[in-house]
Amino acid sequence: MGNAEFTLEGRSASFYTLGCKLNFSETSTIMRQLIEAGAHKAVRGEKADICVINTCSVTEVADKKCRQAIHKIVRENPDAYIVVTGCYGQLQPGTVADIPGVDIVLGQDQKGNILENLNGLQKRNHGISKTVGTNDIRNFVPSCSRGDRTRFFLKVQDGCDYYCTYCTVAYARGHSRNPSIGSLVEQTRQAAAEGGREIVITGVNIGDFGKSTGDSFIDLIRELDKVEGIARYRISSIEPMLTDEVIDFVAQSHAFMPHFHIPLQSGSNEVLKLMHRRYERELFAGKVARIKSVMPDAFIGVDVIVGMRGETDELFEDAYRFIESLDVTQLHVFSYSERPGTAALRIPYKVSPQVKHERSQRLLELSDRKTRAFYEAHIGREATVLVEKPRRGMPAHGFTDNYIRVEMDSAQVQENSLVHVRLGGLNAAGDALMATILD
Repeated sequence: MGNAEFTLEGRSASFYTLGCKLNFSETSTIMRQLIEAGAHKAVRGEKADICVINTCSVTEVADKKCRQAIHKIVRENPDAYIVVTGCYGQLQPGTVADIPGVDIVLGQDQKGNILENLNGLQKRNHGISKTVGTNDIRNFVPSCSRGDRTRFFLKVQDGCDYYCTYCTVAYARGHSRNPSIGSLVEQTRQAAAEGGREIVITGVNIGDFGKSTGDSFIDLIRELDKVEGIARYRISSIEPMLTDEVIDFVAQSHAFMPHFHIPLQSGSNEVLKLMHRRYERELFAGKVARIKSVMPDAFIGVDVIVGMRGETDELFEDAYRFIESLDVTQLHVFSYSERPGTAALRIPYKVSPQVKHERSQRLLELSDRKTRAFYEAHIGREATVLVEKPRRGMPAHGFTDNYIRVEMDSAQVQENSLVHVRLGGLNAAGDALMATILD
């Protein structure tokens, strides 16, 4: 039975996302497509007719979690039509298609064509895969999805051209590509019309925006800044080569928040060379100093990988001292994971799992100290908070412009509103500042 002969009206669909904000954004767009075609989102306890699983492959652990999730979802929805997409599906299509119960694996080029690949919801005896090689991934699948009533995720770029030695993203996502600025402005206007107050700009390597259209990232953010109705933009992650022009624009913009997330990956120049990163730590330190010179209260999050092949004890200690010296707010710490086919496997010195864990713990403790100091420096100040939907039984919460998490009296605030507060001390968990509402 072909797709022209069946309808999704009354069909239930469930959606599962593993991995990054970009995956989350894309899953939300797939969900919207199915709902607009007549399906409804399955409620808790309801058997789904369609299950869409958007996978990640950033680490070996991610691969394992994807396999476990697929098996669990097939077991819980034995009659459902199972669609697997995302990075793990792109990199290991045969492995995924062989999992009993999987019907189709859609590679990155097919991710936006789910409706055409539902096969009338007729189960297959064996899964099939529709993927193309890395160099043939050319489609840009647009996505501007609602994370909740407050925040939207706008995908502005996909793919990567850099092939860092530890990473498979360039193989899984294809070359860098992006849509037109005009199309992104239109999606942003639509998000504003739907009540979105905050846009998180996402992509694999958003600083490379414009490679496929002859534009640049600064051109994009200047145009987004003009859209009425969006109170806040956040740049989710941008490489250390971000320009001073971008930093200075964010500093003077009312809508772009003083909040950066910049992957460092290692504080050792020797390890950065092994990783084939395209900068030395001095450039990174210069960018942090530049941000802090024009936005002293900016929140700066940093990605760090520990236990990379070749990272000796001496090189780690050197990296630790450098990171300790940086005026940054929070560290996102990842343990190096062996990825099949990557150049890092040719590096001889291998770090044991125990040592990786010890290094991770030291950096996480450093991160806690830095974040707490940043929060405590703001006690007593006034700030504007965008209120988010509280979980049942929990106080209302939201974030300041510079991404300090704040808890408030939920009886006094309305979800998706901007409120003026005075910041008080840390809450009992130490992960938010308590706030008094001023108006």
